[in-house]
Amino acid sequence: MNALLEMKRITKVYPNGVVANQSVDFSVARGEIHALVGENGAGKTTLMKVLFGLERADEGEVFYKGEKVDITSPSVAISHGIGMVHQHFMLVPSLTVAENVVLGLEPRRGISLDVKAAVRRTEELAEEYSLPVDAAARVEDIPVGMRQKVEILKALLRGAELLVLDEPTAVLTPQETVELFAALRNLRERGHTIIFISHKLREVKEISDRVTVMRNGRVVGVVRTAEATEADISRMMVGREVVFRVEKPPATPGRPVMRVEDLRLVTDAGKEVLKGVSFVVRRGEILGVAGVEGNGQTELVEILTGLRPPSGGRVLVDGEDVTGADPGTIRRCGVSHIPEDRMTYGAAAEATIRENLIADRCWSKRFNPRVLMSLKVVAEHGDALVREYDIRARSSATPVKMLSGGNIQKVVVARELSADPKVIVANQPNRGIDVGATEFIHRKLIEKRSSGVGVLLVSADLNEVMSLSDRLLVLYGGEVVALFPDASEVTEEELGLYMLGVKRMTPEEMAGAEAASAGGRADPSDAEARSPAVGGGAR
Repeated sequence: MNALLEMKRITKVYPNGVVANQSVDFSVARGEIHALVGENGAGKTTLMKVLFGLERADEGEVFYKGEKVDITSPSVAISHGIGMVHQHFMLVPSLTVAENVVLGLEPRRGISLDVKAAVRRTEELAEEYSLPVDAAARVEDIPVGMRQKVEILKALLRGAELLVLDEPTAVLTPQETVELFAALRNLRERGHTIIFISHKLREVKEISDRVTVMRNGRVVGVVRTAEATEADISRMMVGREVVFRVEKPPATPGRPVMRVEDLRLVTDAGKEVLKGVSFVVRRGEILGVAGVEGNGQTELVEILTGLRPPSGGRVLVDGEDVTGADPGTIRRCGVSHIPEDRMTYGAAAEATIRENLIADRCWSKRFNPRVLMSLKVVAEHGDALVREYDIRARSSATPVKMLSGGNIQKVVVARELSADPKVIVANQPNRGIDVGATEFIHRKLIEKRSSGVGVLLVSADLNEVMSLSDRLLVLYGGEVVALFPDASEVTEEELGLYMLGVKRMTPEEMAGAEAASAGGRADPSDAEARSPAVGGGAR
């Protein structure tokens, strides 16, 4: 093998005693796409941070292009031709695409930035590497997929020959993933080498040449991708067989617990994002919301959880009108929320696990029996949830910022599911987590559904939304364009036609589907719920 990179006996122990890497050997051949996989907390990102100079190894050596190198900072890594695109992008939102790309290497006209030259250089680079971007647009105004291209262009402008991509598809739509993979193959053909960190084994199989698998801070195997199945790789990752198909008992839906009526949203810019969306979530069922991201799902969830008011329509939880209420009020009505962005809305990075686990109930008498909070009760509560939800940490006193992404997700899920909710709004619950954590979270959601909780599942992952859901609706262009009373009878191909707007059901078809899912019951509250729950302005 013509090795471009060799990392030998890398060991990294954090001050809190966590052994992130233990005598890791890792090598990448020149001109390959090499996948690095493992459970959350397996040590993948730490190993790459050592390579990029964001962390210092306690032991071990790094050889690049056959020579031993001492990478003490990202600037040293960049000088060697090593670039890294982080899972959470490192862009300045208020600057333009071009300004972000040339930041630190700005072309000058006198003492000021030569804007035309920056735009021209960005456009040339984008064309050269087939990574189209709008060079003049502000980063805060462009979609996530384009932001990722900006990060890649930044690295390429600085001479990156080896490119590390940490969870590059975690926030991308299927279409954006296809575009990214085309760009990565183009980079490989042009002689670049790519390290691809991902939990999505289907994508690993599709894009990589070889796979290195890590578990508990060690490398447990290196395989040629073509010679291993997804099941082989997942077994190496978690040390056991993983059930890819969700196993669940039949649903026994009860009365409506959340009712959404003619929900509308018009932005300040005058864009109509939601156009009369209506549906019901019943006790004891999972209602899935499928759709390509950017079709109103995010805004719908924000309205349902109190993060933004609607422009019209109503939201009722167990018969109580909560339209436009704040998040605290909606929570007290029995709504739990697993957000799509765990670090922005789900967790406080500087706080401990146990503090995050009581963030929504710190006022309760259980934790405040008298005047002061009982730290002992808080600790016992935190330790119990850490055990129940298999959160990998030394104790519940560990700051959340010290956890891997998947374990942060488990903290969020543990808090939300332990709140005794009536309805759970789960938005992209498996985003950026490994197969083992995904399996665990799916099982917990099914347990809640089987205990009579209503679940609204919003997911861009077709496998997830199709296998978990009992009923399924499709959002396209801010409207409900399809409603399926039995998610198990829908094919990916059929669902895709509705998601892309090629097909849509008539209001009569959706009314029939809603009536079928209600099981023909004559309960007045159910009949009332069926009336508005037949679509989203479908014409």
